[in-house]
Amino acid sequence: MNLMSESLACNLWQRVPPIWAQDKEPMQKLSLEIRVSDDVTVVYCRGRIVYDEAATLSEKLAELLPHSRQVVLELSAVKMMDGAGLGELVLLLMWAQANQGTIMLAAPNPRVHELLKLTRLASVFEIHPRVEDAILALRGQLA
Repeated sequence: MNLMSESLACNLWQRVPPIWAQDKEPMQKLSLEIRVSDDVTVVYCRGRIVYDEAATLSEKLAELLPHSRQVVLELSAVKMMDGAGLGELVLLLMWAQANQGTIMLAAPNPRVHELLKLTRLASVFEIHPRVEDAILALRGQLA
């Protein structure tokens, strides 16, 4: 009987994922979708802006910024951002400003928005709750 209960417990253990694995989302690479609306380019970011993925964002924006001076980064689907990702955003903003461009952030999820506030980058970036609001703000600057 004791052997059977140990076997049953072992089988149950194998079927139930460990507690530390239950909340983890599968590691999702950063994917970018780009939409151009007249004079504004919107980059929809999905996944993680972290150490090994941040270069993807920089490479894409390095291609875009010479042609589009007004960029909105839509962050609602960004699940995670680390210090390297934050640093990359700051570098992109500085590069855009040095080339008479603008980068605004739109719709960061609560986790990313809190990170931007904690690191005081919410005061560096112009952040809007919706892409449409950021586009209107950019067009207002152009007028």
